[in-house]
Amino acid sequence: MRAGRRVVVLVLPDVNLLDLSGPVQVFDAATHLGADYRLRYVAESGELASAQGLRLAGLQPLPEVERGDLVLIPGPRLRPPGPGEPLASDEVIAWLRAAHRAGARLAAVCSGAAALGEAGLLDGRRCTTHWSLVEAMRQRYPAARVQDAVLYVHDGPVSTSAGISAGIDLALSLVERDHGPEPAAAIARELVVYLRRSGSGRQISPFLEHRSHLNAAVHRVQDHLAQHLDARHTLASLAAQVNLSPRGLSRAFTETIGITPLEYRQRLRLERAATLLAETDLPVEAVAARCGFHDGRHFRRLFKARYGMPPSATRRRSN
Repeated sequence: MRAGRRVVVLVLPDVNLLDLSGPVQVFDAATHLGADYRLRYVAESGELASAQGLRLAGLQPLPEVERGDLVLIPGPRLRPPGPGEPLASDEVIAWLRAAHRAGARLAAVCSGAAALGEAGLLDGRRCTTHWSLVEAMRQRYPAARVQDAVLYVHDGPVSTSAGISAGIDLALSLVERDHGPEPAAAIARELVVYLRRSGSGRQISPFLEHRSHLNAAVHRVQDHLAQHLDARHTLASLAAQVNLSPRGLSRAFTETIGITPLEYRQRLRLERAATLLAETDLPVEAVAARCGFHDGRHFRRLFKARYGMPPSATRRRSN
């Protein structure tokens, strides 16, 4: 899992610590798992105080941003501005506009969306923020399409999230876009959080569904299945991975997560197939083979039963 990307973290005065630390830890965990996210913390001044009173020092000056960079904007504690008073400094607004022109991706957590709004970068875009700020955002940025009841929104190169912990979900979704669902699920499991999606999609990825248990043997088999989707598994071969009998493994799965190992494998394969259909131009037969389905007709039947439409219809919809 390698993908070089600089993550430029814009630290604003009165930044909320969880808005900062949650997403940053996601990218740090991804790096420890093999990604190449290079974190850089920048601000207008070298030292400032967080909303919770912790002083942050050693912050670097606002750099020149390049195409391929990710600019992350953790949310500050906002105070109601006076008439005509901006919610971000002229320097920050100009820097964000320059980053956008350069082709960087911009991701704001919670109230960090206000900085993008001040820069005019939410105009015409779907976006979201903390529930308590939704109406104020709609009034202050009437050209923005502010959404409520969603965890995060991607609209072109601009992404925004709802409040506080939703920044972790946003960061996980960005990692998933770079590397796919399996690494994002591994990171979420390491951080002991659920991988959630926006309100318009499924709430929990099958790669993390049924992972909030403490059965180590079941976790090991789940990991093995996720990492070897195209392999030919039997109940006996899976049981051998954890030194259980086939009957013992089947019992452990059904008692722990309510489905059998092979049913769980099928859900992972179909989820991965749906992702490949949406994000690649691979032929349906190639998608089926890559996900471990060696009979194209069988794959189509299972896919339609799971998603209510054939694979080809899903591809047309995604395009």
